[in-house]
Amino acid sequence: MVQFTILCVGKIKEKYFTDAVKEYIKRMSRYARVEIVEVPDEKTSEAEEEQIRRIEGERLLKKISDGMYVAALDLRGREYDSVAFSEHLEERMLRGNSHIAFVIGGSLGLHRDVLDRADESICFSKMTFPHQLMRVILLEQLYRASRIQRGEPYHK
Repeated sequence: MVQFTILCVGKIKEKYFTDAVKEYIKRMSRYARVEIVEVPDEKTSEAEEEQIRRIEGERLLKKISDGMYVAALDLRGREYDSVAFSEHLEERMLRGNSHIAFVIGGSLGLHRDVLDRADESICFSKMTFPHQLMRVILLEQLYRASRIQRGEPYHK
């Protein structure tokens, strides 16, 4: 069974986001193991933006193990529709990538070191979303991709 790890900066504060994350993790349990790994975010008033990205990036990099295939969520990344995303994930698994990590940065984005470590960058939209909401969007797309791969119905 494939393992998806979502590495992210900060905690979710809103109950409705937490509930949505729990629901999609429950739905995903039929298809994959899903783990959420949070690292602390830096307060924006304490340091310059580049320094904040570097500190948060170091925390994220410590959570990445050698066997992980890493996809950074970044505005400059490759865009997929849901079917193509499903096919891409399936291709990754066929190539032996049984542990796929998705990295979601904090409010200032990801540090260059994290992007350099990533095996690829993915863009879910050119729009900017709160990083808490991005977890829900990513989980929903992983669930949708899993259903597509198995020929199960999903809403278009």
